[in-house]
Amino acid sequence: MLSPAQAIRISLGSIGSAKLRSALTTLGIIIGVAAVIANVSLGASFNQYFNDEIGAVGSNFIVVYSQNIDVFFDKDLEVIRNTPGVKGVSPINQQMAKVTYMSTSRQIDIQGVTQDYDEVANFGLDSGTFLTDKDRYVAVIGAEVAYEKFDKKISIKNPIDITFRREDGGVVTQTFIVKGVITDPETTFAQTGVEPEIRVFIPIDTMNEILGRDDYGGFFIKAESLEVVRETSDEIDKRLARSLGVSSRDLENDDAKPYVMFDQIEILEETSQLSTALSSLLTSVALISLIVGSIGIMNIMLVTVAERTPEIGLLKSLGYNERDILLLFIIESMIVGLIGGIIGTIAGIGAASIANELLDVPDVFPASLIFLGFFVSLMVGLVAGVYPARKAARMNPVEALRKD
Repeated sequence: MLSPAQAIRISLGSIGSAKLRSALTTLGIIIGVAAVIANVSLGASFNQYFNDEIGAVGSNFIVVYSQNIDVFFDKDLEVIRNTPGVKGVSPINQQMAKVTYMSTSRQIDIQGVTQDYDEVANFGLDSGTFLTDKDRYVAVIGAEVAYEKFDKKISIKNPIDITFRREDGGVVTQTFIVKGVITDPETTFAQTGVEPEIRVFIPIDTMNEILGRDDYGGFFIKAESLEVVRETSDEIDKRLARSLGVSSRDLENDDAKPYVMFDQIEILEETSQLSTALSSLLTSVALISLIVGSIGIMNIMLVTVAERTPEIGLLKSLGYNERDILLLFIIESMIVGLIGGIIGTIAGIGAASIANELLDVPDVFPASLIFLGFFVSLMVGLVAGVYPARKAARMNPVEALRKD
């Protein structure tokens, strides 16, 4: 009876006796496994990249925007502030306004906020400090506004003129002193609609005074943790709806509510679906290489069986049974697949690392990738070797010996 150790030694000897053929056989597996490993890794890297981008915009954030004017007031701010799971909240008013700096004017999104916005938005400052609730005619500007929008760069303590348009049609121009410049979080793909680098932030009380209004356009909210974002968002939705007189039966009907909501979890789910779809598409293409590789192994094993027919007959005449012959050829096929898997895994990780560097996304190599590479290559070797091995095992020893 042939032991697994003996089968491995015989298989290695057979593979070593035909090095070029064995190398060409493993090439298809190497390419297939490398492609699968690289694409799965790229999918994980893009997913991490999207998560990092969204995290740069805000931490555990929930955003509420009114769809009409005169919807949100101080009472609604208190409703949100007293909701379980809420760590911080800033009311928001925004208007696209003309910003003038040293005779150059640009249309820029102006946002009125409170000092709590700093904590909720989770952004850093290139220079200066953020607004406080005691500030009046000061502004904190995004990096893109400070460094790219105008002919000359804007620094802290520089004055900028902002021209607002009131609801009654009047126009008001007011000078603001720049108090801080927000670091560009460099979000490229994952746009949330609250990116700070392209905005100018001023105290919301000052903005409301200029515009002659006392309502809020929305709220930027921070939950206590990412784990409770969805739960907190649902609770805020219930309480705001009740506060605004929306019936509980219309809670799931977005058209019945005078506001819209979205949160970090929703955006993470959308980007995760995008990266998963991309990874699945690329992996599906890579699997074609594995199929080609498995066909290559099967063909070579069939050739091997034909070449070793006399050897098979001799083994059977010496008392080796069908199980022994089956084991011998399956192990040889699996070794070929495993060798291709090891080389393919290394090549795939290397290719993914190069691609991540070129695409400027983080390197993410889950440990499961190594096991995936080994498992896939072993399974390919096993499946591809079954038919040739069964063909060899069922040979008549007398007829096999006559082939010599």
